This record gives sequence, C-alpha cells and structure tokens, in this order.
Amino acid sequence: MPIIRAGPSSICGTAAPIFCIIGAGDKSFHLKIFFSPEKEPMEKLNILVLEDDKLAQKVMASHLSAHNVDIAGDLKTALKKIETGKYDIGFFDLMLGPDDDYSGLKAIQPAVAKGIHAVVVSSSDSDATIDRAYELGAADFYAKGNEESNVGDILRKFVQNRKAAGAADIFTSAFITEDAETRAAATEALKYAPTELPILILGPSGTGKTSLAKVLHEHSGREGAFVSINCSAYTEDLLEAELFGYKKGAFTGAGDHRKGRLLEAHKGTLFLDEIGTMSLNMQMKLLKSIEERSFYPLGSEKPEHSEFRIISATLEDPQALIAQGKMRFDLFQRVHGFTIKLKPLSHRKADIFPLIQHFTKGGKRLSFTAEAREFMENYAWPGNVRELKKFVDLLSSGAGGRVDAEAVKKHLKGQESPRAEAGDGNIYAYALQHGLEAALDRTAAEIIMRNLAENKGKKTKTMADLKISTRLLYATLKKSGFEMEEK
Repeated sequence: MPIIRAGPSSICGTAAPIFCIIGAGDKSFHLKIFFSPEKEPMEKLNILVLEDDKLAQKVMASHLSAHNVDIAGDLKTALKKIETGKYDIGFFDLMLGPDDDYSGLKAIQPAVAKGIHAVVVSSSDSDATIDRAYELGAADFYAKGNEESNVGDILRKFVQNRKAAGAADIFTSAFITEDAETRAAATEALKYAPTELPILILGPSGTGKTSLAKVLHEHSGREGAFVSINCSAYTEDLLEAELFGYKKGAFTGAGDHRKGRLLEAHKGTLFLDEIGTMSLNMQMKLLKSIEERSFYPLGSEKPEHSEFRIISATLEDPQALIAQGKMRFDLFQRVHGFTIKLKPLSHRKADIFPLIQHFTKGGKRLSFTAEAREFMENYAWPGNVRELKKFVDLLSSGAGGRVDAEAVKKHLKGQESPRAEAGDGNIYAYALQHGLEAALDRTAAEIIMRNLAENKGKKTKTMADLKISTRLLYATLKKSGFEMEEK
C-alpha cells in the first residue's frame, strides 16, 4: 500500500509548499504541493457602465465579472438607470457614437448627485475634456487601453477609501486623538493608504508615528506584512544586514541564511522609522533598492525581488538634513510622496485623558482630582504619548485609584530636571558611590531632559541647543526609561 508522508511546512501569510513523499517500498517520488493564502474577497459592488461600443462593453463586463454590473449603451438609458437604480461606481465613456458631442459628460453630474463614484474611461482625453469632466464632479479620469490594470486599481482604492471613511473607530482605538487638526491630517493621509505613493510622517519622538503607519498599512489593502525597523538603533553594517539580509558565511558571525526586512515586506509595507539617522552610503543603497525593487543580500550574487511600499518617519526636519548634507535629495524625493506632521502631546492637550482611558481599558481605571488634571494639562510631556503611557503604567501599578496633584508631581518630577548648582556636592557623592561614568550620564540626562521640557518636547531644537547628535539623544532617552519603539 502506498505510503504518504508530509514534510514540515509553515504557512504564514505567503504561499508555502508542503513536500510529500509518496511511494511503496524502495520506490517513491516527491510531490510538491503549493498552498496560497486565503485572501479576503472584495465586497460585491453595484456598478453602472455607460459605453456604446459592443467590444468595449464585453471588456468591461469581463473585468467587473465579480460584481453586479448594469450596462447602458446610450445617454438616455444611463440617465434612467441613475435615477432609478442604486450604484456604487459608474464607468462613463464620453463619445457615444461617431458624431456624438461628448454627451457622456451629461451623465456625470446626475451620478455624483446620487452619491455614485464617477470614473471616466474614454479615448477622448484632451486637456479641455479632462478639465470639464472633473469640473462636473468626476472622481477619476482614465484613457482607454489599459483597463486590465486600471479597473482593478480603481475598485481596490474605492473599497479601501470607503472603509477608511466609515471607520469612525480609528480615532478611538487604533490612533487615539480628539485633536481636530490631527484628525484632519490623519484622515487626509488615509486617502493615500490604498495607493503606491510613499508616505513620510514627521513629528517628535513618541507622538504615535508607528501607530499611524500601522493604520495606513491596515487600510492599504496590501496582502503582505507590516515590517518595521528603527534605523537609529543600528550601526551602518548591521542596518545593511537587517534590510537586505545575508547568506551563510557572508561575514563573521553569519552562521545561517537570514531574510532581510525588504524581502519580509514583499507586497506589504516597509516602515523606516528615524530614516534621518541613516548614513549617506546606506541611503544610496536603499535608494537603488527602492528604484529597482531588487537588491542583493550580503554575500549573494543573486538578486532578490520585493514589491514593498515605503512609509518612513523622522523627528528631524528633512529639508534641514538635506541642507546639512545629511540626507540625499534623491532619497527624500522617493520617500515623501505625501507628508503628514504629528504635533507633540503638549499641543494636543485634548488627547491626554482619552489616551489614559485607552491605556487603562480592560484594566484598573484611574480618577484624577481637578488639581492633578490641571498639572497634567500644563505639563510639557517631553516624551509625548510614550511618556504618558509610562506614567499611566506607574499609576496603575500603585495602590490607589484616585490620583491627586501630589502623586502626579511625584511621578513626573524626574522629568522636570531641577537646576544643578556648579560644584554640586550631590553629584560628587553620586560619582563616589556609582562611578564617574554613571555620574556623567546622570548629569547629561538631567540637562537633556530639562532642555526637552523647556523646548516642549522639540528634540530637533534640543539637539541644536546642546550640540548633540541624534544617537546620543536616543541613547539618553533610552537610559532615562523611554522606549525606543513608537507606541
């Protein structure tokens, strides 16, 4: 009787083969079976197509076969269907016959008035015609000839944008904010989530750049993973190995093959946090991989291919980095398709207590006196949302649930960094007890944290004031208890 033995396999979001040995006795052969991951089916849409050409009707019907499609061959029929039917999207040709005078334009306004997403697909694409179509309310305009690619993109973006527009819970669950300006900026960024356009997120450390990047990925419709890497946490050599991967024996310590982050982000999103800390040499290598969508793992002569989408973030001003020769202009052009800037928590005071409610959800809830609330609202929060999370964790671990101003000041006083007098004996005593290096680290931390508080969390300003590097700032924040990863 034949024996079937299945070899080990891991199916984790990518097509994974299972190797089976089928045979009897000494005669056997290998059977390699591929399983593709199950993709969430696109919701069924109601679509109207206004097209007079019979062949073009068949082409559109073929590309829209997974949806409910009505086809109108002339303007009169289309207007009647728009009036009586209910459609999500309308695809409109403009020239309906050899002697027609762009009568398809007359269907756009009635369709838009009924809430239909109007898309023009026409061979008539002069500047005047395109302008007129958009003036009438068309959402998109495509020239005929590339329907196989365009139709799929239109449907995917429409579905993702509708999900984003209807996801009112984004700002109460995934990206907590009640600040009107921040909500408006994030909502605008979500419009670009389902596109290939790169997104650059600016803002001080701890403001939620990673959280927003994850939300953008979740609303992108991309089937791959969200892969994040903090560029400031690696030396140049280690960053290259992390991004591109390596082959066994590529360098000392490379005892096995390692897949790089670029490959892990295939058909997904690659989030480059603190991209401004990357060396110029590393920037050039990354630029090449972005342009070609291929790269060489360390120690390999065979290129890897990855269809990743870039979202990046930095706490520094990219234009200032370019002026200082620290960022390549061509890399900046590749990563800043749409830019969103997040404000520090000190400028989003309405978010403090909604964030606290979110952090304590499902656990111990906290109550604050009026004096405590006033102190927290006036506090600079140099560590932004990340500092608030740590503060809440400290309070939640305590015995009481009713928090007064004294308790708040007790937990936040370490960030106030009181002025140290010259020749302070306390520092000397600390050095004798813990060593000179520890005392110097403590002094540096106090100076940096005080300057951060005075600058209301603006780390670029602190680096300029104290003439310190980004790496030193991050090292100090980490030693002071601030986590490196965005929350």
